Amino acid sequence: MSLPPQGAAPTRRAIYESRLRRRSNLIAAGSTAVIVAAIILLVPLAPGWEAVKKSFFNGSVFARTFPGLLEAFLLDIAIFAWCAPLIAVLGLAIALCRDVRNPVLFPLRAFGALYTDIFRGLPVILVIYLVGFGIPGLGLPRPWNSPYIWGSLALIVVYAAYVAEVIRSGIDSIHQSQRAAAQSLGLSEADTMRYVILPQALRNVVPANMNLFIALQKDVALLSFIGPVEIFRQAGVYKSLMANFTPYVGAALIFLAVTIPATRYADYLMARQRGQR
Repeated sequence: MSLPPQGAAPTRRAIYESRLRRRSNLIAAGSTAVIVAAIILLVPLAPGWEAVKKSFFNGSVFARTFPGLLEAFLLDIAIFAWCAPLIAVLGLAIALCRDVRNPVLFPLRAFGALYTDIFRGLPVILVIYLVGFGIPGLGLPRPWNSPYIWGSLALIVVYAAYVAEVIRSGIDSIHQSQRAAAQSLGLSEADTMRYVILPQALRNVVPANMNLFIALQKDVALLSFIGPVEIFRQAGVYKSLMANFTPYVGAALIFLAVTIPATRYADYLMARQRGQR
């Protein structure tokens, strides 16, 4: 069906759809405003609001602790920065192991399946405890007994299992005819994967992996349980010193300032991907 010429008057259907969108937006804005107003007006009427406000929303405590929380958050960013590329590399390697089709390489396929089954089945915090306390317990010399190293390793092995499954789903989404076409042109299995399958598969799984890396940024805080003084542990220190929970609220705001834009960007990538289909 041809599109209407540029500058032509809108059709009756276009006018109707425009009115419908405008009406839907007005209803959504109105209902949101009502809910927000109800929260603002009703929550302060609760009997314990003053105590909660003093313990969780203390302005002076927030002003005193927020700079220290920002400084501690730099450690979260650093841990994320060195974990993310290692997760991507290990996840890709595990995904390729799971995709091998040569019978001689079946042990690699079995290893990939076993790896993903184990590390996707264990809670992240449990792996952090087992690795973060278990390996340094071997009596390794410095710096190899550092909780930064082994806590990061725990995050890497867990998240690599999830990334591997996402990449494998992207590989499986490429139609078998493309493998057959590549092989008919004389490409080997390795070249087919490298030049034909992987570029398409990795492009398809970018939004899903973005969501995993957003979750990784939050789970870095779990390393505080084995020693590193990152933002969550620093908030706990301030809470103990000041007998106030406001530092946790400050830490939450810092995390939201990072994760919300990243989440919206991941949603944008997914919407663009759906539009291309």
